[in-house]
Amino acid sequence: MFANITDRIRLFFRKEKEPYFRLYKILGFYPRNIEIYKQALLHKSLSVKTQGKLINNERLEFLGDAILDAVVADIVYKRFEGKREGFLTNTRSKIVQRETLNNIAIKIGLDKLIKYSSKQSSHNSYMSGNAFEALIGAIYLDRGYRACKKFMEERIIGEYINLDKISRKEVNFKSKLIEWSQKNKFEIEFRLIGQSLDESQNPVFETQIIVENIPGGSGKGYSKKESQQEAAHITMNMIKKDSIFIDAIFAAKNERENTEKTIVDGNNPSEASSIEEEYKFDTMEEKFSDEERIISEAEEAAFAQEDDSTEKNA
Repeated sequence: MFANITDRIRLFFRKEKEPYFRLYKILGFYPRNIEIYKQALLHKSLSVKTQGKLINNERLEFLGDAILDAVVADIVYKRFEGKREGFLTNTRSKIVQRETLNNIAIKIGLDKLIKYSSKQSSHNSYMSGNAFEALIGAIYLDRGYRACKKFMEERIIGEYINLDKISRKEVNFKSKLIEWSQKNKFEIEFRLIGQSLDESQNPVFETQIIVENIPGGSGKGYSKKESQQEAAHITMNMIKKDSIFIDAIFAAKNERENTEKTIVDGNNPSEASSIEEEYKFDTMEEKFSDEERIISEAEEAAFAQEDDSTEKNA
């Protein structure tokens, strides 16, 4: 309380007051270092070059992602006493996934403060969620961990997230992975790679997911369905976070599509060669322009909040 009064007094001596007031409505306190928050709201499409370095919100997004994981884990751990690690991990994942953060950012009006090129808005549907993570990074640098936790508890979870409801929400990862692969034209396979017995002689199944002939996640369970769900969950996380895996499946997909196109155009080798070269260029360009969208869609598919009959029967 006293700190906020002090910060408000300091505000009267500053030239730019409007950014402070706008952020106060979102944060519940006045920023001390406004420049950090300005950077958090600066998308890479409008990066500013300072001292030979490009300044945007990507580094703060990286920091905010880590801090947000820690803060939400702290809150969930204390809220659900006695719950096991798997339950806590899934509950945290549902809160910090970008679809949830994107919706929250829009609800609190953060999306209206982001500075970006209009060319980026059409394909970057998670710009607001990314900026929210960057905002958490800014709060941490400006005020510390306690302020981040208080902001999440009082301004976000207390207002917009029902912890009990979201913790009970089941996610069919297998169905979501299939949905993602069909939409983005990736070939996937659920391959049973092992079957054994545990100490009580109960059967244990192991499934591995293959994406474009590239090994993805593997999972174990006391049924084939359970092992497939675990493998799908791990694979969705790989699609979100593993850059080596992402590059590999894109390259494999491009190679497969090139081969298919060459076969189709095989009656005219010279024309096929010309088309193939042009196609290679187009697919690589598509890969770099759409990669962010693909990853975002993977996150949306992995933790989508809608229930449907397809999920229940998968």
